[in-house]
Amino acid sequence: MSPITTVLVVGATGSIGRHVVAEALTADYTARALVRDPARASLPAGVEVVVGDVTRPETLAAAVSGVDAIVFTLGSNGQGSRGAETVDYGGVRNVLEALGDARPRIALMTSIGVTYREGSYNRSTQSADWKRRSERLVRASGLPYTIVRPGWFDYHSPDQQRIVMLQGDTRHTGSPADGVIARRQIARVLVAALASPAAECKTLELVAESGVEQVNLEPVFAALHVDPAGSLDGVRDAANQPLEDEPDRVRKDLARW
Repeated sequence: MSPITTVLVVGATGSIGRHVVAEALTADYTARALVRDPARASLPAGVEVVVGDVTRPETLAAAVSGVDAIVFTLGSNGQGSRGAETVDYGGVRNVLEALGDARPRIALMTSIGVTYREGSYNRSTQSADWKRRSERLVRASGLPYTIVRPGWFDYHSPDQQRIVMLQGDTRHTGSPADGVIARRQIARVLVAALASPAAECKTLELVAESGVEQVNLEPVFAALHVDPAGSLDGVRDAANQPLEDEPDRVRKDLARW
């Protein structure tokens, strides 16, 4: 694994992205934030701010230049099916394409329940489907990656601090019963994964349960199964989104890699 110096945060001004920026700085990385409007970014001192828009590929060259790792925490934030496609999926695709031959480490945040297609919100927006397609792009890219599917943000109780990593995406209530996790802990896991050999090429659901937060996350990453080589989906994921049924534009994107 190559040493990591510069980490690009895509979605840096969001509720998780801000924590990722802070975590990257704490880890002594050079934190680079991709923002659309630097005047409204309000990021900590020491952050390298680069202007760009994930929906406009021509604006991304400077953001990805020279980075060793990228953390994706972008989200369409209720923009419906169009936003889910252009931001949650299209933003990941556009950044990956801007990389050219570069091979940074990737940490992609999606969500718990991303493989469950029958929820009312996904049926109306295809939000989960588009997030899952972004995961597939990352796997198909051949880049070293970790995909993190967090539970419900900041619904935890004070005693729920022990970080738990699951696989198979089997929790589908569409409520905090699926699992809860602090935003700060999500950021910690995303940044820790970048330098972790044990986290490479793994997909996980992330929740917190009663207990003390671990100092060392390597044993937690190490206990996970690696995604099958050549597979578009994570280990143990339901085979319920056949490639042959995907939109032509998605299959063309995957074919590029």
